[in-house]
Amino acid sequence: MSDRRFTLFYAPHSRASVALGLMEEMDVPHELQVLNLSQKQQRGDKYLAVNPMGKVPAILHNGALITEQPAVFTYLADLFPEKNLAPPIGDPLRGPYLRWMFFYGSCFEPAVVDRSAQRTPLDPSTCPYSDFDTMFNTLETQLKKGPWLLGDRFTVADVLWGSSLAWTLGFKLVPDTAVVRSYMERVTSRPALKRAAERDAQYAAAQQK
Repeated sequence: MSDRRFTLFYAPHSRASVALGLMEEMDVPHELQVLNLSQKQQRGDKYLAVNPMGKVPAILHNGALITEQPAVFTYLADLFPEKNLAPPIGDPLRGPYLRWMFFYGSCFEPAVVDRSAQRTPLDPSTCPYSDFDTMFNTLETQLKKGPWLLGDRFTVADVLWGSSLAWTLGFKLVPDTAVVRSYMERVTSRPALKRAAERDAQYAAAQQK
């Protein structure tokens, strides 16, 4: 078996908080490198040598750098198949699983940023992620099939989406609908994600001292 040890670069109260939730859900050994965003450590030479984008989360595994949250989640789920948190190649759910992992970064986040910045939507024919309402309705329609994003099967996609929706709901960046809220609460009420939220708060408090 190849070496499956990896390093996770993380900062509290950031997108990497969602990755910390994945660590709790997967319960796999890892080295955690904690960055302090208020001290701009993510923009320091040491971390830029790891990820020139200066963003977290990022992981290093066997010398390979993996960034972008959906890529990090997909990679780790495949690295530990015994955790059964991702449909394997050949499983009928593999395609839908990849669809929603990619939808997060390619459609959801750009549309949320546009809405937050109050940008005028581009014409759908020239915008790869369409407008916010179309994107959000597509997501909500999928969530209605529940209880999880892929129906009855819980995957790392739910850790990604449930935790991220909790964050965007908290900042009122997405509509607070019954479907979205109930899905988010199902995900974030899992014991592992509760533990991750407590750890995240502890790291944040330690950095504020």
